[in-house]
Amino acid sequence: MRAALLIVDVQEVLVPLVWRGEELADRVAALAREARRAGVPVIALRQVGPGGTEFDPDSPGARISARLRLEPTDVVVDKTATDAFYRTDLAALLAERDVDTVVLTGLATDYCVDATARSALSHGLDVVLVSDGHSPAADGDPGARLTAEQVVDRHNRLLSTAVHPGGTVRLVPAAQVAFGP
Repeated sequence: MRAALLIVDVQEVLVPLVWRGEELADRVAALAREARRAGVPVIALRQVGPGGTEFDPDSPGARISARLRLEPTDVVVDKTATDAFYRTDLAALLAERDVDTVVLTGLATDYCVDATARSALSHGLDVVLVSDGHSPAADGDPGARLTAEQVVDRHNRLLSTAVHPGGTVRLVPAAQVAFGP
């Protein structure tokens, strides 16, 4: 396994809005430290949008959360869609590093994490979905009458049982993610 840690949209504007956001950001920061120790690339994805919006690339809220304590060796990729591969250089960055597996974390479970997991499979990558490493909105999905915890559980189940010829999805809790041999 040649892995990369993908951190999806753990941004200043979003951390306070998601379920257990600060706890999640701290858990992801610990994973990033472990990845770096093992020589595994850390790639933080950042949702950007038009000027004057909360995702304006120059706005403080669009910054990657300071809780992650990114290092100069980490890569930040700006994206404009839920799928982190869409019109970005993410696939090329992973190919340059000979990555065949992405360890996936971030925000939000039912949007960008889900879309990026599915797209990674379509790009022929295996996905290690950190089962406690992603969060939805703090109120879950009220329209579907799902709590935040239920949204996480549902997406873990759906993504881990998806059949896709490009790759596999494996659920692993953060405490059990192993980047080294």
